Amino acid sequence: MSIYNAQILKIDAEETRRYAGLNNAPKFDEQNIIDACDDALLLLDVRGIWKIYDYDCVNHLVQSEPHFRIDGKSIVNHLDGCDKVACMAVTVGEKIEHEITDRFRTGHYVSSMLLDAAATAAVEQAADSMEKAIALEVAKDSYKLRSRFSPGYGDWELHNQKDFFKITGAKEIKMRLSVAMMLIPRKSVTAIIGLEKITSDTKNFRRAEKSCDACEKIDCPSRKKG
Repeated sequence: MSIYNAQILKIDAEETRRYAGLNNAPKFDEQNIIDACDDALLLLDVRGIWKIYDYDCVNHLVQSEPHFRIDGKSIVNHLDGCDKVACMAVTVGEKIEHEITDRFRTGHYVSSMLLDAAATAAVEQAADSMEKAIALEVAKDSYKLRSRFSPGYGDWELHNQKDFFKITGAKEIKMRLSVAMMLIPRKSVTAIIGLEKITSDTKNFRRAEKSCDACEKIDCPSRKKG
């Protein structure tokens, strides 16, 4: 188990624009986006955790206690050939969510929307940074990472979140799960990352670098363009 509490020093304004659905609104004042990112930095409480487990890719079982079965063609294919997985959880906390809600409640709708988008960009940045930390940890054992994959992506149905949540260690960083399988705090991510042993056969084998590439929801407004 590894705990992650690194600070985010800058939120990506371009990603914030994308999450706000403003990519096709070039005349939207960029300063408003920058201000939302600056406001978000003051409200973040980044907490993360990951656990590494052996993985039976023949029977699609994470060797946690109890075992967790991977169910879904896209995620099974994504983890094919891996003998270990990292199960991770990360959040940017509830303080920023309260501010988003307060701004909306008081009629500051654009400001609320932009702060929400900045918070989404921030949690994705935190997850990206965690991936880099995991990569450093496993590199000493000659493993490389597949891209992260979350419940709800592709055909890995969201109901799997209930049992998957338990093996990530998310409760240890004060995350919770609603009855509708939504993460609390809302700006949080859980994901599985396949760990592939580096051999002469895998060094030049190209895998999809972004989880969007493995997702079948091609009409998703948050989909990253390849």
